[in-house]
Amino acid sequence: MNANDVRDKFLARMKNSGHEVVAPASLKLENDPTTLFTGSGMQPLMPYLLGEQHPDGQRLANSQPCFRSQDIMDIGDNRHTTFFEMLGNWSLGDYFKEFQIRQFFDFLTKDLGLDPSKIYATCFIGDEKLGIPRDSEAAEIWQKIFEEAGVSNGIADIDTAEAGDKRGIKDGERIFFYNDKENWWSRAGGIKDTPIGDPCGPDSEVFYDFGPEAHDPSFGKAHPASDSGRFMEIGNQVFMQYCRLPNGSFEELKQKNVDFGGGLERITAATIDSADVFKTSLFTPIIKELEKLSGKKYLETTEEMRVIADHLRASVFLVTQGLVPSNKEHGYVLRRLCRRAILKAQKLDIKDNFFAQIVPIVTEVYKDAYPELAKSEKQTIEVLVREETQFNRTLTRGMKELTKLKSGGLTGNELFKLQDTYGFPLELSLEVAEEQKIKLTSKWRAEFDAALEKQREASRTATKGMFKGGLADDSDLTVKYHTAAHLLGAALNQVLGHDAEQKGANINAERIRFDFKADAKLTPEQIKAVEDLVNEWIAADLPVTHEEVDTDYAFEALHAHGVFRDKYGDKVIVYTIGEGDSAISREICGGPHVAKTSEILKSGRFKVKKEEASSAGVRRIKAILVK
Repeated sequence: MNANDVRDKFLARMKNSGHEVVAPASLKLENDPTTLFTGSGMQPLMPYLLGEQHPDGQRLANSQPCFRSQDIMDIGDNRHTTFFEMLGNWSLGDYFKEFQIRQFFDFLTKDLGLDPSKIYATCFIGDEKLGIPRDSEAAEIWQKIFEEAGVSNGIADIDTAEAGDKRGIKDGERIFFYNDKENWWSRAGGIKDTPIGDPCGPDSEVFYDFGPEAHDPSFGKAHPASDSGRFMEIGNQVFMQYCRLPNGSFEELKQKNVDFGGGLERITAATIDSADVFKTSLFTPIIKELEKLSGKKYLETTEEMRVIADHLRASVFLVTQGLVPSNKEHGYVLRRLCRRAILKAQKLDIKDNFFAQIVPIVTEVYKDAYPELAKSEKQTIEVLVREETQFNRTLTRGMKELTKLKSGGLTGNELFKLQDTYGFPLELSLEVAEEQKIKLTSKWRAEFDAALEKQREASRTATKGMFKGGLADDSDLTVKYHTAAHLLGAALNQVLGHDAEQKGANINAERIRFDFKADAKLTPEQIKAVEDLVNEWIAADLPVTHEEVDTDYAFEALHAHGVFRDKYGDKVIVYTIGEGDSAISREICGGPHVAKTSEILKSGRFKVKKEEASSAGVRRIKAILVK
């Protein structure tokens, strides 16, 4: 069975049992300062689990794309992926434990045809000190279901995962009680960390048994909560039935919720009875292409091909949702995925650009479930190949530099140079050093941090002292006019088109003088449209931020505007007005600027005083702020 079948069967069962199938949320999380990406199916539904009424009712389901950047370094084993789909269903005060456990068991055994004797369950052992009883209710439901299926249904108290590593499982045991580290859910983790006022409760996890041959004895004896490889978690049923009170105790909720999540990749692996998720239909086409490009077999280069396949699949989804590689937040994670994939490809002797061959394979795999990937394929290829080309240009020099340092220990200053000069983020340098067994000096961390702070201080000083772009001084009014000039350039591009290229500017505390490319005089209607746009953006209270980046990256990835490209050095400062895809302006500039556009409004509204010819094919605008 392929992954599309599993996804379709799950959503069909949910729909037939009265669930409304809701659209998945964006991978890029908005309005959540705690994390950059959607990492679980329930994350976008938290307001409704906290009590808000959902417009689609009490029974919901979907398949939610998820991304967990914290798992990047775990990629290479047979079950971890940074990007994955979470099959999910929720009951908001409707059904509870018995209906949930039965419907998931029926989905696995009846819809997917899994052998009941390979399915195991875990439950919460309870916490007497906090007044939380053991979840005998869930265990008894499981016992009854397993009995009806004709398989053993013995119960065992394991408590901690460490205890399980020593004890293992015994014949006839199928339901296992663990402590809150394994079978309790709250937004912060274990019971004692549960936030005051939050819904929380026991969970019942479901595992698939791949047999004794999949067990790695270095992890101890086999049991469901072990990482030994024999058992793989394929679903988790959270029963939100408690609330934590200010005194630290717990009380039962009036509205009890169910939150179920099951990894599509892992459930699909169970249907083909393989503990390797990279052998499912979601990855095999990518792996085959990597074998073709490298001339090597998956079984011989397993870790490298898993990392490349995972990272590029994730990158396609991230770029399709509007992200581009950068040195900040979401973009930095995307850049790290791309660069790790390239480094692993080098180990496979794939030295030329190959992203363009992989992207169409990913879009083909997901063409039915996520057609937007195919629609954006050309743009996705452009973004990823640009990053690939840029990194490959610096990779050879960086690897040579790093190899030179093999004889002695790597210092913090050398690691900083690798990052600053050769584009090697610290994490990648450390990873390569570990692979090549290059030692680090004892004070490398302190040296690296000191070098980084020195660079930041130099950047701040340079930004404060350099008034590029025709600034007369750094007075309050001049700074406001400077930011307004950036808005003016953006407005001219919108009104006249992108051919209205800036040709120069002179800015002081009294006015803006702005020269731009144009063949004809602006009409009164065009001037008003420019004024309206600038004043709209000023009133919108847009953030003004800046970052120092490689010059090529500024032009090619950020599409920043810069008047004097041939005169820039290797690094430039890019000022952005607005955020993300909705940014109004991105310009290479030395600053300074206001922090938010609304600061300009304190000195008045933007007004064009004169529009005239400056030279052949160049027009000039003089503008002021008036109260």
